[in-house]
Amino acid sequence: MFDRRILLSGLMALSLSACFQSAPVDATGRPLEALTIVTSTGEHKFMVEIADEEAERQRGMMYRDALADDRGMLFQFQDVQPRGFWMRNTPNPLDIIYVAPDGKIVSIAANAVPFSEETLPSDGPANGVVELRGGRAAEIGAKAGDVVRHPFFGNGG
Repeated sequence: MFDRRILLSGLMALSLSACFQSAPVDATGRPLEALTIVTSTGEHKFMVEIADEEAERQRGMMYRDALADDRGMLFQFQDVQPRGFWMRNTPNPLDIIYVAPDGKIVSIAANAVPFSEETLPSDGPANGVVELRGGRAAEIGAKAGDVVRHPFFGNGG
């Protein structure tokens, strides 16, 4: 014969653990953050890794498998200036989206060539850069002037 209290406490523990399941995490175990790109075709939601330290920004998407449609990386810089990214040691094409402090897209380097060391410049000052799977920006209709929503830009997520 079993004790109903033991059964009930076990069921409660299972229920609580389900409530506290962790959010998706990046390769280092840090939680991914919500980011939305608003285009003429609607709001497009992504979960992004955050690269806010120099070592993370240097490594970026190097040596990584292809990104899923709803994944990306947000590079955060404290200063605002023209930016340039390259694809050294990056085996998959990426869309590199340069973002101004107000969250507006400055420019997009679409389908950046894997392993290329050519610098792909922004067309103006930016303090954020979003990397998505190559071709994804075109699929969602992203263009300069569209808005990226994330707390880093002070406009939500």
